[in-house]
This record gives sequence, C-alpha cells and structure tokens, in this order.
Amino acid sequence: MKNLFLLCGLLVFCTGLKAQTNAEADKIIGLWQTGSGKGRIQITKYGDKYGGKLVWIREPNDAQGKPKTDSQNPDPAKRSNPRLGLNNLLGFTYEGKNKYENGTIYDPENGKTYKCVMTLDGEDKLNVRGYIGITLIGRTDEWTRVK
Repeated sequence: MKNLFLLCGLLVFCTGLKAQTNAEADKIIGLWQTGSGKGRIQITKYGDKYGGKLVWIREPNDAQGKPKTDSQNPDPAKRSNPRLGLNNLLGFTYEGKNKYENGTIYDPENGKTYKCVMTLDGEDKLNVRGYIGITLIGRTDEWTRVK
C-alpha cells in the first residue's frame, strides 16, 4: 500500500514537471521581427517541435511589382513559390534553459539552408544562430517579439 502511494505521488510530480516544461518551451510561440527588419516570422508548435514561416516582408514585391518568389531555391520546381508564407524554420526541439536545437533555417535571399539554434533572452528577444558544421562557424541574428 505504501508503495502504491509513493508511485502515485511520483506520477503526479512528473506530470506537473512536464506541464511546466511545456509552458516554458511554448514561450517562443509568437510573431518575431528579424534583426534586419526585412521580415516577420510566425513561430508555432507542430507536434513536439517548433517551426516558423515568413508572414510579412517589408518589400513584398519585386522590381516589376509582382510578389517576390523563392527565386534562389536550389530546387528549380520551387523557384516560383511565393516567399510570403514560406516555412523557413523547421524541426526545433526544446532542450531546456530557453534553448531550441536540432532545427534548420532557410534563407530565401540566397537559397541556402543552415543548421540553427535559438535562445530566448527574456520574453521579447530571440537569438537565432545559423551555422555550418559547428556553431562557431555561423552568424547570430537578434529577433524581437512583435506585440
């Protein structure tokens, strides 16, 4: 009987920890403006992962006045896809301590995909680091939450 109470107590404790971790992890969800101010990314959760898509562009049209496309994409079949609505953050998992890893970021301006880590700095700053190979070979961009 004693073991049953101990087991139930442990189960309740672990369930509470998971709920707290989910709430902490979900702090990244929302609308973020890139450091350059050229775009805004809507970060959402899908399953147990996080991703984002381009939902606003400062200059949405090209020189001919047509909506910008993913013209630099290495896949010719995708070059006519609109940039607006493009999924450019994929596969991030929450690793604790406000850090999201194991994801990729796609840059439509050069058509390249990079490994990426993101770190939430307070409620309204997100450090996004795209890199090749190891995190030392990369660049960090500071995004700001749009309220």
